Amino acid sequence: MKNRTLLKTINTFLLLMSGALVSYSQQKPNVIYIYADDLGYGDLSCYGATKLHTPNLDKLAKSGIRFTNAHATSATCTPSRFALMTGKYPWRKTGTGILPGNAALIIPTNKTTLPQVFKRAGYATAIVGKWHLGLGDSVNKNWNGEIKPGPNEVGFDYSFIFPATADRVPTVFLENHRVVASDANDPIAVDYSKKIGNDPTGKEHPELLKLKSSPGQGHDNTIVNGIGRIGYMSGGYQARWVDEEVSATFLFKVEQFITDHRQKPFFLYYALTEPHVPRMPATRFKGTSGLGYRGDDILQLDWTIGQLMKTLELNGMAKNTLIIFSSDNGPVLDDGYQDGAVTLLSGHTPWGPMRGGKYSALEAGTRLPFIVSWPAQVKPGVSDVLFSQMDILASVAHLLNQQIPNGDAEDSEDHLDALLGKSKQGRSTLIEQGSADPTAIIKGDWKYIKPHPGVAYMKDVGIESGNSPSPQLYNLKDDIGEKNNLADTYPDKVKELDQLLKNEISRNTEKK
Repeated sequence: MKNRTLLKTINTFLLLMSGALVSYSQQKPNVIYIYADDLGYGDLSCYGATKLHTPNLDKLAKSGIRFTNAHATSATCTPSRFALMTGKYPWRKTGTGILPGNAALIIPTNKTTLPQVFKRAGYATAIVGKWHLGLGDSVNKNWNGEIKPGPNEVGFDYSFIFPATADRVPTVFLENHRVVASDANDPIAVDYSKKIGNDPTGKEHPELLKLKSSPGQGHDNTIVNGIGRIGYMSGGYQARWVDEEVSATFLFKVEQFITDHRQKPFFLYYALTEPHVPRMPATRFKGTSGLGYRGDDILQLDWTIGQLMKTLELNGMAKNTLIIFSSDNGPVLDDGYQDGAVTLLSGHTPWGPMRGGKYSALEAGTRLPFIVSWPAQVKPGVSDVLFSQMDILASVAHLLNQQIPNGDAEDSEDHLDALLGKSKQGRSTLIEQGSADPTAIIKGDWKYIKPHPGVAYMKDVGIESGNSPSPQLYNLKDDIGEKNNLADTYPDKVKELDQLLKNEISRNTEKK
C-alpha cells in the first residue's frame, strides 16, 4: 500500500514537472527582428506621417510599444548591422564601413553574435533579406561554388540573402552557401575596380536604363534589369534576380520558415530592402503613394508586414511572438537614381521633426522608428527611454537566461525591462556615428557633436551632415530639431561631454 502511494506521488510529481516544462516551452517566445533599409523616423503614419498611411505598422505599434528615442549606432547600413549582430560599436573595428558587394566577412566567427544567443537557448535561427556584412575570407571568391564563411558560420541555421545592397553587384540570391540558380556553364564574376565581361554599363549606354542614374553617384556600372549598379558583373544570367520580385521572394521565404517551425521556438532576422535604392516596387504598388517609387516602396513594405502578421495568426503564433521593427539608418531621397523621391515629395517629411538623415551625425541619422510587440507580455504604450539596437543582444540574453562570455558584445547593455515596457530607465549615454567617425554623444537630454571637418551640407544627397568647425551642444528634450546650439552658453557641459566621448573612443579600439 505504501509503495502504491509512493508510486502515485512520484507519478503526480513527474506529471506536474512535465506540465511545468511544457508551460515554460510554450512561454518561450518566437522572436522576429524586422530591419527596414533607409526608413526614416517620419516615414510611418504612427510616427506622424500624413502623406503616407501605413496601416499594418500602425496596427503593430498599437499592439505594442512605440519608442521615440531608439537609435541605430550609425547613420549608414553596414556599421549599424555590424553593431546589431555583435553588440559592439562598429568604429571599434576597422573595416566596418559601407562594404562593396564582394567584401570578405567582417563578423567574427569566434565571438558571441545575436543569432548565437538564440541558438544556445535551443532556438532555430534564420536570416532572410539583405546581409551586407561580407562573405568568405577574401574579396576574391568563387561565386560559382560554396561561399563561406557567411551567415551560417555566425549563428544562422538557415540563410536566404542577397550579398550587399540592391544597387551593388552581384545581383543574385544566396541560399546558405550557394548562389541560387547558378550555372557552371555561365560562371559569375564580380569586380569593383575594372569592367569585366560584355554587359553594357550605365555610363556607356544610358539609353538602356529604365531608371535614370543621378550624376556622380557611381550607379553607372553594369546594367542589370535596366538599372545601372555599383560594380561590374558578368555571367550568371539565370541567377540574376528581377528587382520587382525581390520583396515577394523574401516574403515567401519568411512565410515558409515560419510555417516550417511551428513546433519549435525560432529567431528570424528579416532584413527588408525597402526603401533603399534602386526603388523598383512590384507593379501592383507602382504609383499608389503619389510620392514616387520611394513612397510606393514604403507602402509595399507595410503590406509585407501585414502578410507576415497573417502568417503568424494562421499558425497560431501571433500572441507569443516578440516582434521588433526598426531601420538601419535614417532616410535619404536622392541616393543614386532619379525616381521621383525628390520631385514628388509633396510635403512628406521622412526625417520627422529632426535635421539630417542618412550619412549624418544629426538626430535623423540614427533616431528611427522602433516598435516592440509581444501580445502575451507587452502592454501597449509609448516609451521615450534611450535605447540602442545593439542592446538587443544583451537584453535577449537576459530573456533567455544566457550568459555572454567576457570580452564579447562589450557595448551591448541589458535593458530588457525597458525593451518590454516594464521600466522607464534606458541607456545613460550613447555614441552616434555619422558617415564615418563616432562624432556625437548623448547623455541624458544633452547631445554634443564634436568639431568635425567636411561640408556642412552634402549636396549630392541633399542632407545636412552635422559637420562644423565649432562644437555643437543641444538639449534634445526641448530641441529635438537641433536648431539652438547651446555650446557657448554651457561651456562646462561641452567640456564634460567632449572628454566623455574621447574616453569612450580611446577605450578598446581594434587596430586590425
